[in-house]
Parts: sequence; structure tokens; C-alpha cells
Amino acid sequence: MNKPETAKKERIVIPEEELEEYKGEIIDKIVLGDCFSVLPKLPPEIADMIFVDPPYNLQLPPKKLIRWSGTVVNGVEDRWDRFESFAEYDAFTERWLSEIKRVMKPSATIWVIGTYHNIFRIGKIMQDLGYWILNDVIWLKTNPVPNFLRVRFTNGTETLIWAVKDKDAKGYTFNHEWAYKFGYGKVGANVWELPLCAGSERLRDDKGRKIHSTQKPERLLERVILTSTKPGDLVLDPMAGTCTTGFVAKKFGRRFLMIEKEKRYVEAAAKRFSLLENLFEKP
Repeated sequence: MNKPETAKKERIVIPEEELEEYKGEIIDKIVLGDCFSVLPKLPPEIADMIFVDPPYNLQLPPKKLIRWSGTVVNGVEDRWDRFESFAEYDAFTERWLSEIKRVMKPSATIWVIGTYHNIFRIGKIMQDLGYWILNDVIWLKTNPVPNFLRVRFTNGTETLIWAVKDKDAKGYTFNHEWAYKFGYGKVGANVWELPLCAGSERLRDDKGRKIHSTQKPERLLERVILTSTKPGDLVLDPMAGTCTTGFVAKKFGRRFLMIEKEKRYVEAAAKRFSLLENLFEKP
């Protein structure tokens, strides 16, 4: 009678409808479900660090962007990045930020990444909800998408906001040795020079197409995790995509809990985790 239960706990992917059956057995798991229905089911104050890579609301025009060579730029066309208005996007942002605050430990920190399309709106909403911003970190891309239209500066950066849940938060983790090592120049400034995710790291389907349009590089998550967590900490990502956050967390001895509603991303993430030897016990 114990074998089915044991097998269930060894699965890395938990469908949302089975979440309550697992109770406390949700560490080092990917929950297949919507963060807005999954987060309320989680115990309060469980996460030591949260990383969020939300939709950017890029507001891309319907026409295709063509390179000088005549080929089409493979941009972000996913339905999860489409919002009817700034008001709709702001309501969406306020909702997930409110849900996340409940599951943060008093000393937890949160990282949110975005571009000029959304990061200023997110920062304002965070402050309105009582979050206290510790830093912004600029990701300077060494291989940005070229500026094909030549009507504005090449968009070669993204911004990460690093914050605690309120002004009185104390005891958050900051590993300054790693921060100085990763930061720019002799003072370890808040600029990270890194390439976009590319090459063998980019997850692709059997036809060679990118599985996720905005997959983040592992080296970016390494910097986030090593500067702001300790071994054994629980790292939560509520919009996990192909689960780079959890993959890197596990590599560096942290625990993880990933939430993602797109089944194809979760399937790709599960295969990705299988590359780490002895990650989970075999049934």
C-alpha cells in the first residue's frame, strides 16, 4: 500500500489539483498551475527568497520585424504577454505582488526583473504595497538584439529590483563577497555584464525552435542566488517558465519551489532537471 504514495512524492511535477495532498511535501517541486490559485494554498512565510520574471507587457506591433538579411526576428508573441491596457497590467502586477508578500519570511528578499516597458510601473506598485527597495541592478547584455530599425537606442539592458517586504525587515541575506565579485569595477557596483541565453543552454523543441521566448541565462540566476541566499534556503519562483531559477538553486545547494501554468514549459523543465545527477531518488 505504501508504494503508490512513495512514488507520488518522488515526482518533481505536481499538478495544482493534487497540491493539497502533498501538504508539506512541496520542497524541490514544480507545481503545474496558475500562481494566483497556487500561492493562496501555500503556507505563510515559507520563502527565503523569491525571484519573479513576470510578463513584460512589451506592446509589440502586429507587424513582423525584419532583419537586413530579410529574415524575420523571432520575438515575444506569447499570449501571456498580452494586456489590453496599462490598467489591466497594473492590476495583474498588484495581485501577484500581494499574494507573494504573504509567503515571504520576515527576512526574505524578492527580485523582480523587467525592461523599460514594465519595471517602473512594478517599482511604483511595490512601494505602494509597502515593499522596501534595497537596490536596483542593471543587467548589461553583451549580446543584445541588434537595433534593426535605427529609430532609437539599442535596448541592451534589463533592470532587477531587489527588495524586502517592508521597511522594518531585518536579517536578510546579503553575501557581499559574491556581490563584489559579480559587480562592475573595483567597487562591485550594481551592474552585471552577461550575455543573453544562447547556444546549448537555450532549450529547444525537436524542430529546433526556442521553447521559451525569454529564457534567462543561468549565470544571471547564479548571481541572484549566490548574493542573496544561503545553502538550504527555499527559493520560490511563481512564474517559473522553464525553471532556470530552480535548476540553479538546486545546483548550489538551495531548495526550490517553482510554479508554472504552461504545460510545455514544465515538461521541458522536468527534462532539464534530469540532467543533474542524483537529484532525486529513483522509484
